[in-house]
Amino acid sequence: MSEIKLRIISQEDVSEIFKGKTDVLLEVIEESFLKYIHGDVLFPDKISQIFDMETQNRINCMPATLLGEDMVCGMKWVSVFPTNAPKGIQNVTGVMLLSEINTGFPVAVIDGTLTTKMRTSGVGCVAAKYLAPSNVKTIGIIGSGEEARMHFALLKHLFPTINECRVSSRTSSSEESFIRTFNKITSDVTFIACNNDSYKCASNADIIITAISGQSPVLKAKDVTKGGLYIHVGGWEDEYEVALKAQKIVCDDWEASKHRTQTICRMYKEGILKDHDIYANLSDLISGRKKGRDNDDEFIYFNSVGLSYIDLNLANYIYRRAKEMNLGHDVTIAESSIVNYKDLI
Repeated sequence: MSEIKLRIISQEDVSEIFKGKTDVLLEVIEESFLKYIHGDVLFPDKISQIFDMETQNRINCMPATLLGEDMVCGMKWVSVFPTNAPKGIQNVTGVMLLSEINTGFPVAVIDGTLTTKMRTSGVGCVAAKYLAPSNVKTIGIIGSGEEARMHFALLKHLFPTINECRVSSRTSSSEESFIRTFNKITSDVTFIACNNDSYKCASNADIIITAISGQSPVLKAKDVTKGGLYIHVGGWEDEYEVALKAQKIVCDDWEASKHRTQTICRMYKEGILKDHDIYANLSDLISGRKKGRDNDDEFIYFNSVGLSYIDLNLANYIYRRAKEMNLGHDVTIAESSIVNYKDLI
């Protein structure tokens, strides 16, 4: 009986793989969109099991397949529990399963918690590459948790010119915790705690991020006072008028988004937004089909729903690098079940 090796790749392994490799992370994400454009991706619908419509506590099953040279299939099993935040525990956790598609055998189980944080913020940063103003100096982040921190870290890498970061959260202690984290590792950025004041956080910012898991419009239209980029990360976290204020609305994928519960999706269901109101998908900008920003006076709204083929492309990269770097550990699974039928009779 032949045996199959299944590699278990932990969050620590994923962190080691991308240590000092932020550019590689963003390249892998951008490459994912190109694979999709070239038809090298199978992209089924996400299955979302929502346990509480009000809080949006849910577990998502996100499958995809990479064709072409990759020939892998997989899925991410990820929970999103906004009600975890007040408890002081992380609200997004997950794992990824990767299989090769010559025999269909599974080859890896990979952490999906850190990978999801990197994918989500990485997609926002790839969008910022095409949509941010020409000289990014000030950013305002509503939210202070892990996703907010990952956005700051990647944006600071992408835009070294950032010299002011405002952070707004429900509690002053969480704002101060965010600031303490980055004061230790950045010396050229002034951090401002906004005491849960969205206007103080967002007004005159070059980039605004709402990295929260709320289901209420925290960002107000009056908070947006100049041209810039708004990176919408989660669910319903901004007033409808914020999107209506934008000269361009760009999505990671509008068709994958439009029937969800994010702000612009609610607007679509209510007839406030139409398909033609969406300027582009991010893939249109990466491929050169459409231009990104025209001038610094534009206010641009970027909406990200999360695409399984990006997770899978990251998982495939992580698996290959883990083998090259001898990270993770293998467990052996048999080709067919080992059963003592006598014990069952």
